[in-house]
Amino acid sequence: MSVRQVIDRYYECVNAGDWEGWLALFDERFVMDEQLAGHLEGMVVLRGAVAGLKRIYSRFQNVPHYVVIDGEQACVVSHISAASARGEPIEADVANYFCIQNGRITYLANFHDTAPFAPILTPSRPR
Repeated sequence: MSVRQVIDRYYECVNAGDWEGWLALFDERFVMDEQLAGHLEGMVVLRGAVAGLKRIYSRFQNVPHYVVIDGEQACVVSHISAASARGEPIEADVANYFCIQNGRITYLANFHDTAPFAPILTPSRPR
């Protein structure tokens, strides 16, 4: 796949909740710097992160607004519209930086304000 195809597929999988398809986009030795989860390396860790995503979000959409590609690098500015497992809304603008080699994501970093993610970062409150 071309860099653009990988990027398009990344967001297609996320928005469809196709986490197996999403995982297939990553190189076995990938590295990720995720603002909430921290520094991640390798598929075993990424599979664990996906399990966490399924637990903490009841809904998750990440819609790209701008895509810039330069060789094997890409930057995507997008908007996350999600809900915590308790149904609390999460709205955040995000920037993702990708390195893609041989049709696989080898590095990914994301950047955003953490305040909108408070519903998934704070302990559950009694209702």
